[in-house]
Amino acid sequence: MGPLAGGESARADTGRRRWALAVFGFVALEGAGLQMRGAVVPVLRETFGASAWQLGLVAPAGTVGFTLLVAVVGAVAGRFGTHRLFLVGVVGTGAGLLAMGVAPSFGFFLAALVGRGVFSGVGRGSDRPLLSHLYPEARGRLFSYYDMTWAVGATLGPLAVSAALWLGDWRLAFYALGVAFLPVAALVRSLPAPAVGGDRPLDLAALGRIGRRPEVLAMAAGILMTTGVEGGLFTWLTTYAEGRFPGSLTTASLSVLLVAYVPGRFVAGRLAERVGYLRLSVALAGLCLLSVAYTFFLASGVGLVAGLFAVGLTLSGLYPTLTAHATEAVPEHSAPLNAIGLVTAAVGIAGVPVAMGFVIEAAGVVPAMRLLVVPLVAMVLVLLVLSRRSRGTASGSP
Repeated sequence: MGPLAGGESARADTGRRRWALAVFGFVALEGAGLQMRGAVVPVLRETFGASAWQLGLVAPAGTVGFTLLVAVVGAVAGRFGTHRLFLVGVVGTGAGLLAMGVAPSFGFFLAALVGRGVFSGVGRGSDRPLLSHLYPEARGRLFSYYDMTWAVGATLGPLAVSAALWLGDWRLAFYALGVAFLPVAALVRSLPAPAVGGDRPLDLAALGRIGRRPEVLAMAAGILMTTGVEGGLFTWLTTYAEGRFPGSLTTASLSVLLVAYVPGRFVAGRLAERVGYLRLSVALAGLCLLSVAYTFFLASGVGLVAGLFAVGLTLSGLYPTLTAHATEAVPEHSAPLNAIGLVTAAVGIAGVPVAMGFVIEAAGVVPAMRLLVVPLVAMVLVLLVLSRRSRGTASGSP
């Protein structure tokens, strides 16, 4: 079915807005749950007597199932109703958080965390494609708002753990967040199936066509580099900040970066359709490169704070804009594209910090942070090549 037009009935327009509300509600809560995972690690040692190596299992336990199910959903989305998949993801994620809250042992907590990741993968694997089909005329804007909403939830998750600890029990945060999924699940359950066309079934021939599209290759390369830089910053920024910020403000360096994600993604969403996805991606990548170079080669004191904010402001808009650009090329396969983006992001955000760790061991944290300009230079070059190719194709068309 074609894009939703302004002349459609008010009921249809209201229906897609309610679907968008359900998607944004889910992704905000999912972001909060993901970031609560790290915030609660110190308490798990006290509650369950977990050792350091056991606590090290928390991050992969939540990631493996998520990544696997995102890929599976991307492969089968054209054969199963998005409504059903999304509802399963919402209900299962909420149930997983409640199970984490009642965990009587560390092993049970890990198992519940794996389950939460599995169902989050089902929900996240189907929610962005749903937005793509509901708002084909505004993918860039909606994708940026979607990621902005996730960032808001991710920011609030650790605060929920802090509030629960202040009240005397970390489990309260998981109870509250698990219950918060109930109204979202009820909303999704009450909604009719989206009155828009979904993904086409995916086969090997279609997968080959998708993989050869330059927009998709550029998206995968760009997301790998973008999330690699994010992973490096999320993991090692506080280490870099030691000695450059007062001791009590070391962890605030990461907060400065993350806070900038909210306005950054909002602005990217506002500019996406006006400027164009590819042009905006080139501009954001170039500005992010300059911001990272300034921050880690020149800045100190207040300038370092301003530089970190600029990095977050420009880096944050790249993922949704690159995804929207690729989805415009093959909108009939938005779920596989979403899966490619999320799986590639998982590789980037996990792999680059490991590589930086070896550099830090050998030469220190300063050279490692400065090396973040390398993937950004590569991304700018990839996007410039794609932009030139797109202009050449446009000028050669009748």
